[in-house]
Amino acid sequence: MDILQAIIIGIIEGFTEFLPISSTGHMIVASEFLGIEQSTVFKAYEVIIQFAAILAVMLLYREKINLKEIDLWQKIMVAFLPLAIIGFLLKDWVKEIFVTSTVAWMFIIGGIIFIIVEYFHKDEACEAKEVESVTWKQALIIGFGQVLSLIPGTSRAGSTIIAGMLAGVNRKASTEFSFLLAIPVMMAVSGYDLLKHYHEFMGADLTAFVVGFVVAFVVAYVTIKLFIVFLQRFTFVAFGIYRILFGIILLMIL
Repeated sequence: MDILQAIIIGIIEGFTEFLPISSTGHMIVASEFLGIEQSTVFKAYEVIIQFAAILAVMLLYREKINLKEIDLWQKIMVAFLPLAIIGFLLKDWVKEIFVTSTVAWMFIIGGIIFIIVEYFHKDEACEAKEVESVTWKQALIIGFGQVLSLIPGTSRAGSTIIAGMLAGVNRKASTEFSFLLAIPVMMAVSGYDLLKHYHEFMGADLTAFVVGFVVAFVVAYVTIKLFIVFLQRFTFVAFGIYRILFGIILLMIL
């Protein structure tokens, strides 16, 4: 993987990780298009840029990472548990369904679900309008919704945001809860992958890794800020349409 490829993949990771459009799906398509081999070195690179995305969230929401928000973080950990337990039990099954056709269909299905949910959703009628107002029950519902992200192409952000909206949390609070929930989830996943692929860093082009890290961090930081501004004026319908179109194009290519 050269510097240009590292930059492109870093941009895609930073832009898609926290949007409801599946970073995994885009990474698969991009790596195939760029001719990047799905090697252990590439897997190690993915770990690096995921850490960059995590740091972007932690920097933006640093005021919520303290003991004063212990109640919020307890709920976040409750939401984290279903994925941690079920993901561990089903990790072999997930690898078996990790194919491009599955990604394409989940893009389409997820897009349709977003459009349907938005048709019935009323932000002003939601019980929780701030992320701190999310209840234990809502946190658990979001946690079980996140389990669906085990299916490639579903989108971790998408499944958690939709679960939150269905549980009575407004768009902004659902999205911010999804951002914060990404911290323990991605820390756990990236940490596991780092231990699994740490030896690959020895033979890798560290220049490309560093460049990709910086690019992913900057793009993720800007994307998150713009996404919150976007949600103050618009709904998720545009993302639903995008997912459907992307999935159809992916099936046509296949």
